[in-house]
Amino acid sequence: MSYYHLLDQPHILPYAFFPTNEFSECPDYAFDLAIPVEENIHVSCRFFIGDPDYPSLLYFHGNGEVAGDYNLIAPYYFKICGVNLLVAEFRGYGASNGSPTFAGLIADAHPILTAVSRELSERGFREEIWVMGRSMGSVSALELAACYPEKIRGLIIESGFPCAARITRRLELPIAETDLKVLEDECLQKMRKITLSALIIHGEQDSLVSVQEAYTLERELGSAEKTLFIIPGADHNIVMAVDIDGYFKAIREFIHHNQEEAEG
Repeated sequence: MSYYHLLDQPHILPYAFFPTNEFSECPDYAFDLAIPVEENIHVSCRFFIGDPDYPSLLYFHGNGEVAGDYNLIAPYYFKICGVNLLVAEFRGYGASNGSPTFAGLIADAHPILTAVSRELSERGFREEIWVMGRSMGSVSALELAACYPEKIRGLIIESGFPCAARITRRLELPIAETDLKVLEDECLQKMRKITLSALIIHGEQDSLVSVQEAYTLERELGSAEKTLFIIPGADHNIVMAVDIDGYFKAIREFIHHNQEEAEG
């Protein structure tokens, strides 16, 4: 059991999550899948498919975002990186129901990966999955990377952090320091278990999640191959916009390099 439930307190959750039920119709290169995660609760995953023969990037978005925000971004992943983009939502976001919690980020990641793997197989798509987490989505991505090294090809973290406890402390939200320490220790052990090749992308001027979190990720991940890409002048929500060429080049080269190593 994860200790992330320690953060699921009434005086913390309203400051941690910003759910929105904003929903947009799928473009013609996408479809939605409702994934049951608990009785009467489902999360939605939007499959942006560039080519059934491409590998797929299972992407956990940031706070305040929904899958539809990626309708216009997904084609960059097709054309530049050669991957399909599968955007998983949190409870209470977009087409998903329920209410978001930290424990839910951890628990829901497992059935999401299972359902995504099954859907790719049943549709005859290539069954190669990479995982990416942006900001709050890094919690889910790190969980899967630690638990399923045999199912996942590689890990990408953008504007993320090793543990949400560090963000809670930075925002000075009232929670026992002993609880934060327990959670931080758990996250540290989890990171050290991760052996997948990893790419860490972060904005140098991130005012929400300090760039020091990226350096901590690079230092503590157990991965033998780790790449850190810092984008100068970029704040938390404009990492891609500040250097869109460099952003997608880093992802493309990371995936292609690891594919070549696996094949050669």
